[in-house]
Formats: sequence, structure tokens, C-alpha cells
Amino acid sequence: MFPLQRGRRLRVNESIRSLVRETSLSPSDFMFPMFIAEGENLQVEIPSMPGIFRRSIDLTVKEVKELFDLGIRAVNIYVKVSEDLKDNTGKEAWNPNGLMQNAIRAIKTACPEMIVMPDVALDPYSIYGHDGIIEKGDVANDATNDALVKMAVSHAQAGADFVAPSDMMDGRVLRLRQGLDAAGFHHVGIMSYSAKYASAFYGPFRDALDSAPVDNAEIPKDKKTYQMDYANRIEAIKEVLWDVEEGADMVMVKPGIAYLDIVREVKNAVNVPVTVFHVSGEYAMIKAAAERGWLDNDKIMMEQLMCIKRAGASLISTYFAKEAAILLQK
Repeated sequence: MFPLQRGRRLRVNESIRSLVRETSLSPSDFMFPMFIAEGENLQVEIPSMPGIFRRSIDLTVKEVKELFDLGIRAVNIYVKVSEDLKDNTGKEAWNPNGLMQNAIRAIKTACPEMIVMPDVALDPYSIYGHDGIIEKGDVANDATNDALVKMAVSHAQAGADFVAPSDMMDGRVLRLRQGLDAAGFHHVGIMSYSAKYASAFYGPFRDALDSAPVDNAEIPKDKKTYQMDYANRIEAIKEVLWDVEEGADMVMVKPGIAYLDIVREVKNAVNVPVTVFHVSGEYAMIKAAAERGWLDNDKIMMEQLMCIKRAGASLISTYFAKEAAILLQK
């Protein structure tokens, strides 16, 4: 009780504050999302995400080596698929010589110790921009799962360390685990997007991959029939528990900052690592405000990342990964 207890004694200077700091950040806490496109020596900045690029495989490999030298140990990769390769089946997603498969092989050859977690979802391959196969005007859950298994096995064959299903189909983690095991990939893990909300924060990401749902009156106009309602909390716990029971090695909450209550509840509910995706819209807002001089980019970046870690994240997938790692090294 005051005056015997004075909390400010532990805040007198940075040395004391660092001694009693409860949460810390290191580059190994980060995973860097990367966008890959066809071509050579290609690097195109995404207008809504300053400093983030679509790169060809050769430049992606160069970037991966730089990330590894900074202490970052995981990348989450996505591909920009040519329009002529898109259809309603997503069959290009399991092409053994597809862009994703070639990218996985190139990264693992150049930097074997970098953990590669390719995205498992059909939206980059779909003419409709949905995460699954459209049947009778809706996304067909079980048919989509069949396609996702083929996709995940092809990623494992290419050398992926984990597969990262982001589709939110029911039962897909179990099907993926069974499919990977049947193909002999018992060692390949699953990082499941378990509590992925139908969020407006994903806009810049969809610009990066041209993967937004198309305007077609005969199909769902958005992804709310499979991504979660952002009003719900208990549902998130149910989803992550199901995924762990089905064989998920890690679970993810997405988005990040606006969902830290969910992160903490998930952390309390499961005994597997919890990943948090600090998403494109959250990145873009900070960049836009910093460009106008309204916020300090580095201070806000580090505060948000620290808060995500404090809430319970074991791993943070963030577009700030490289920036933050450079700052931490300084």
C-alpha cells in the first residue's frame, strides 16, 4: 500500500524498465508474408502497401536470404496466378510445376533452414475469387477439401515445412492431416488459420493477389459463409479446439490488433503455438498515417508487435517483419 509501495520505482530509467519487462521481441518471433509472381528480375510494389512487393522467384530467393540473415526464420508465401490459369476447380494449385511449387523448391534449395509455409486456399486460382469450388451458387465444402488435400500434398512434395490452410472449410485440417500422412509426409506440419474473421482489413492483400470475390449475382458476394463473424468470440474457441483435435500443429488468429481479446482467449484454451496475422490493412493504416506525419512509423510498429506478443502470440506473421528485425538489431 502507498506510500510503502510505489510502482514508479520500477520505471525510473530504461535500465530498470528493461530488467522488469514482461514481454520481449526478437526477429525469430516474426514470419514474413511474401507475394510471388511469374517472370524474372521482377519486383512490383503494391500501391496500397508501401514497401511490400510482388517478386519473381529469383528476387524472392534473394529477399529470403536477407531475411534469414536478419534472424527471421519463417516465410508465409502466396502466388499471383495468371488469369488464363484460373478456373472453378483450382487444378493449377496442385500442378507440380506450378508457380507455388517452383517457389517452394527454389527457397528451400537456396536457404534450407528457412521454414516455408505456403498458403493453402483456392482463391488465387479461382475465376470467382472464392476460397473454394463453387457448386449450386455456393462454396462446396467437401469438394473444396478434396482439392485442398491435393494442393497440400503438392506443397509437401516440393519441400514445404508446414502447410497453411487459410480457407476456413469445415473439417479441412483432418482431411489435410490424413492426406499428408497417406502420402508419407508425417513430418510436414499444419499451421491452421483457425479463427479467421470476415474482415475489412484484408483489402490491400486482395489487391496484391487479385483474389477478391468477383461481382456475380449467382455466387456469394463475400466470404461470410465460411470466414467468421467478427461479432463472435466463443465461436473462435470452438474453431481452434476443433482444429487441434483434427491435427493442427499451430493455430492462427486473423486479423491481429483488433482481435487481441481473441488471441488471449485462444492462448488460454490450447496447448499448441498460437500465430497471429498482423494483416495488410493494419500495415497500410500505419504506413498511410506515417506518410502524413500523423504517427511515428517505427514506434507504432514496435508497439503493435509487442502488444500482439503480449496477448499470447508465439509467432507473428507481419509485413513489418523485415523493418522490425532491422530495428531490433540496432
